[in-house]
Order: sequence, then C-alpha cells, then structure tokens
Amino acid sequence: MTQTAVGSGAPPLEWKLSQVLGEPSPGEEARDDDVVSAIEFDKTGDHLAVGDRGGRVVIFKRKDGGKDHRFRSQLERSDSDLAWHPEYRYMTEFQSHEPEFDYLKSLEIEEKINKVKWCPMPNGSLFMLSTNDRTIKLWKVKERRMKKVREKDLSPYISPENALLAERSYLSDQENINFDDGYHAERIEKIAQQELPSHELPGIADNSDDALARCRKIYAHAHDFNINSVSNNSDGETFVSADDLRINLWNMEISSQCFNIIDIKPTNMEDLTEVITSAQFHPVHCNLLAYSSSRGFIRLVDMRQSALCDHSARILQDGEQRGSKSFFTEIIASISDIKFAADGRYLMSRDYLNLKLWDLHMGSKPVATFKVHDHLCPRLSDLYDNDSIFDKFDCCLSGDGLHFATGSYSYLLRIFSRGFGSAEGVTVGSRKNPSRASLPAARRARRSSIASLARGFYRLAHENSSSVANDTPCDLKQKLLRLAWHPTDNLIACAAGSSLFMYHA
Repeated sequence: MTQTAVGSGAPPLEWKLSQVLGEPSPGEEARDDDVVSAIEFDKTGDHLAVGDRGGRVVIFKRKDGGKDHRFRSQLERSDSDLAWHPEYRYMTEFQSHEPEFDYLKSLEIEEKINKVKWCPMPNGSLFMLSTNDRTIKLWKVKERRMKKVREKDLSPYISPENALLAERSYLSDQENINFDDGYHAERIEKIAQQELPSHELPGIADNSDDALARCRKIYAHAHDFNINSVSNNSDGETFVSADDLRINLWNMEISSQCFNIIDIKPTNMEDLTEVITSAQFHPVHCNLLAYSSSRGFIRLVDMRQSALCDHSARILQDGEQRGSKSFFTEIIASISDIKFAADGRYLMSRDYLNLKLWDLHMGSKPVATFKVHDHLCPRLSDLYDNDSIFDKFDCCLSGDGLHFATGSYSYLLRIFSRGFGSAEGVTVGSRKNPSRASLPAARRARRSSIASLARGFYRLAHENSSSVANDTPCDLKQKLLRLAWHPTDNLIACAAGSSLFMYHA
C-alpha cells in the first residue's frame, strides 16, 4: 500500500543535530540500567522528562528564553530565527521506582520506567506520572532557590581552634593594633563601610536554582499484567492505565481504588487471541478513548455508553490487508504505539513494518501508510529467530499534524510529511558511524557528581540524510525505540540506547 495525499501537503524538513544530552566521560561505559525507556515533553515544551531502565527520571529544562516558532516556514523566518536552536539543560533527577518482589506470585518486578506522562500544572508546579510494570506514581517537581553560604575569609589573627567564636568580637578587640602593611586594617574599614563587592564579603550567601521531587500518590495493586500505557484525560482529573488485558480508570486524587472500564481476559486463558498494546485518551473529548491490540485493530470507545467499554467499540481496521496470510502476519500486524493529533481528528499508529495515519471519520482503512521497514520483509524469519520482530517502536506527530516520525534500526530516525508525495520520507542517522552502543542520560548520584549526571552541550552538525533506507546497513542491536516531538516546534528528542539526541528542523 502506498501513501495517499491528505489535505494540504507539507514539504520534507531538513533536520540538524541540535543537542546531545548525556555525553559520557572519556573511557566511561554505559550500563544497561542507563538505557532510556521513556521520553515525554510537557504541554508547553519547556520541560523534557526521560526515564531509564534503572528506575530513574531525569528532567531537562529549556534554557534559550522560550522562543516559539509555531511551525513557521523558512520563508517566514528571519535570519536570526534560522540561526536559533533550542537548548535544554539538566534540571533535576530522582529515583522513581525500585526493584520489587511479588511474594504471592514469586515474580520479580523490575524498576524500569515504562512510561512518563506530564499532568496539568496548577500553582506553577510540575506534576508527572511514572510507571513500571505494576505501580504508578504521581510526582510533584517544584523549583526553588537554594542559598549556599560561602566560606569565610577569617582574619589571620584568628586560629582554626577559636574560629567557632564570633569574628567580630576578635576584630573589635584588635581595632587599635598597628599592622605592618595596613592592608588588613583597610579591609576591615571597607567591610564596615560596605565598600567591598558582595563576592568578597565573608559569609555572603549565593543563590542558585534547584528542584525538589516528591511523591504525592502511589497507584498500586490494580494490574496483574505489565503496564504498557498511561494516558491523562483532557479533564485534568482522571487518567487511564493499560496492561495486556485490562484498562483501569483512575482519579488523580484517589489512589486506593480505580474503575475497570475494559477487560478482555477470557474465562479460559487458552482462548486468548489478542492483547492490549497501547491506550490513549482523545486530546479534546474527555469521554473518548482509543486502544490498540496485537491483531492490528484500533478500538475507539465512548465511556458514556457503558461502564464496561469493551463491547461498544468502533473498530479502525486496515481492510486492504485481508489477503494472503503467513506465519508472521499477525506478529507484524501488532500495533506498538498510537498517538492522537493535537486536534483529535487523526490518529497515528505504528506496527512493525509501517506507520499509518487514520482519519476517525473513516475507519475502513488508513488514509496514509508510510513504509518504515519494507526492506526487512525478506528477513522476517531471521528477525523471528533473534526476537527482533517483537521490538516495540514509538511514533510521534508534530503539533500541526503535518509531519510524523518513528525509529528504526542502526539508530535511524524516519521522518515523513503528509500529502507531499514523499512516501520514503527522510532518514536521519543519530551518528554517522553509530558504533558506540550507548551514552548515559542519567547516572546515580553515588557514581558521579551532580555535574556529571547529565552533561549537555550545544552542537550543530549536518547529518547524512537519505530518501532510501535500503542502502543503509541494518544493525539489529542498535534500536531507536523511544522518541517525542515538541508540542509547538519542529524539535524531536530520541533515544539511541542510553544516549539522548535532539534534532531541530
């Protein structure tokens, strides 16, 4: 199936590497728990949250003054705008989850962060949801001003033994002492007259920005299977969490109970034919919810129709793929991620081979299909043997809904534009020679200092872009699974192993 034009087209964008976060020290190797497992921009785009396999969440803050181009074309931008690139710097990090053990089921629960989601921001504070396989937590991150007291420049006449006493009492007794050079007497006189700069005054406090994360709610003991999705509702009060067989509806303020709105668990588990892979609330209508399955179906439900919504769903299904089937047909049809456009009219889905754009007004087939892994079709048997065929890639949309992105192997980023006739899209490599497996985006405080937890530096570079991905060597061990699009600017943050790359158009 080839791409079909939809509405007004958008030309492909020229992408540049804008920033790399988490560059390691020379000779330092990244660990498996540093691998990025979740990325999410907040609604304003000023903050970026990154979760990793070690249960940590790192928050980066925008430091370029918050310019907003609102997807203007290059002809509409001035020369100064074209030279501008957004910059994000380390803000704070916290340990969200720890490894647990379920003694009733004799099951180890990893600390890996599956999803991070930003919540509405009342009173200027930042709220976010983070989840591992079983437990969801609500975090409040608040910025504050920290005062750091400088070391005092004690008088040479005060020894360390009596430095605990007041310095002024010693100075008052020694005002009439004759000094050989006179510098000490002159300094005391300037301090008294407040003529010295503030940074030379002993004991003057230094203000610096800091952020504190605190866990406000814990939503636990509601899922028997691994949680794969968390989605906030547009009403700002509720959210859903989805595992393989159930979707639960939570109230932000109530952590002791939830409502099970979708349950596809059969009476006999041998009759199980599909599992839930992703769930997403509609961005405008708080009563609409979409969830995808391993059979390639997308179900759109209205929570006003029934308390249990699994039997009153509208199904979005690709009718043109009902032809010949093979052993791998159902595996590659499994949808790994779905995302709504900002207006809620269109829905993007990603399966193993394709990226599909759906119109909610037409559910018989997608309005556009972009082939991501078409060159891997002859290798499905090998991909099944090494389990690569089960990799789950994310997808994302630009704020104007005209551009789409997803990841691929060899740390490649695939970007497509709607209705412009570019079915192959643009391929951008995270590195020209991506031989290094990973760069840490966050490290434990016990392993390094705060300054080295997340080093960010500003770097511009033209990357090799190609319209044909078949000529690119495919390294199945180098997977670009997680990525997020800035809500108002053409900026993509993507994770290559434990590296965090940011590309700007």
